[in-house]
Amino acid sequence: MSTPIAFVIAGGSGERFWPMSRQKTPKHLLRLLEERTLLEATISRLEGVVSRERTFVLTNAAQVAGIRAALPMIPHGNIIAEPAKRDTAPACALATAIARVLAEDALCIVLPADAMIHDVAAFQRQLRDAIAVASRDSAIVTLGIPPAFPSTGFGYLETGGPLEDGPEGSRVRALNRFVEKPDKENADRYVKGGHHLWNAGIFLWRAETFLGEARRQLPELAEFIEGLTSLDALPEYLAAHFAALPKISVDYAIMEHAERAAAVLAEFDWDDVGSWAALPSHLGSDAQGNSLRGEVIQHASGGNIAISNGRLIALCGVRDLVVVETPDAVLVCHKDAIQQIKDLQPLLPDALK
Repeated sequence: MSTPIAFVIAGGSGERFWPMSRQKTPKHLLRLLEERTLLEATISRLEGVVSRERTFVLTNAAQVAGIRAALPMIPHGNIIAEPAKRDTAPACALATAIARVLAEDALCIVLPADAMIHDVAAFQRQLRDAIAVASRDSAIVTLGIPPAFPSTGFGYLETGGPLEDGPEGSRVRALNRFVEKPDKENADRYVKGGHHLWNAGIFLWRAETFLGEARRQLPELAEFIEGLTSLDALPEYLAAHFAALPKISVDYAIMEHAERAAAVLAEFDWDDVGSWAALPSHLGSDAQGNSLRGEVIQHASGGNIAISNGRLIALCGVRDLVVVETPDAVLVCHKDAIQQIKDLQPLLPDALK
């Protein structure tokens, strides 16, 4: 079995959950759904599968201090700031480069910092199966989520025929292609057809498998991977070479045309917590359909999401609003306009971004 090394991608910009999220404290550093941050929950989910010493967080310079504060159990040197925003393919190349330095038989687990998964036991079982499949088949493996509804907000994975199950029973399918966020008609078709999964952005590969794909598809990534020979040299190496890497997603750069790719069918719950609209399913609702947290009272109001971080919020005769209070800003937004919250960014003073 290969040596698993985990890389948590934590570079979000914090726009969708304004005013609680900011550039230095984006979604994964917020305590949105429980007493710990989404990032802490993600790290905790890896316990027993990957050691803390072999768990890394890839982020940006603005978030390093906040992440170190949230994750005192992770060695400071394992929290790495990318010097430029270059999308997921360079981040995956960086993960692969680090893994190759650490172990000859290294296997990378790359996953986002901000998803919510409640069934940790099922996730860990299937992660172990995915490790086994990636080791056994020298394939790039992803954990795909069976769609609960025809979402137009997620990318999809088109699967092919069944492959050998994982050692602990996970179903595995060949992966035919990645599909961008579809329109409603295609999303309906994908769900009814039964051959598409949501793309959760959880990937596994042997370091040498990814390097081989990079050599074949995007040699600049391969050169970057092979150029790192020591973790002591990593800061200087990143400063000299990372910003020159092509800005492209790993789906387009590597996954779409990988020679061997497979999908493990997830049996655990999953939510990417993409906007304020995701909160009711985790926080619950009162008899009027309001999801409330903190000091909130309501009268003759329904279908609202209200989050207080200190001051009292009083709702009276209103419906379908999102109201979020912080010490220095208040958001009032109709639920239908949630996706437009990021459009506020150019209008905000720098101190509130």
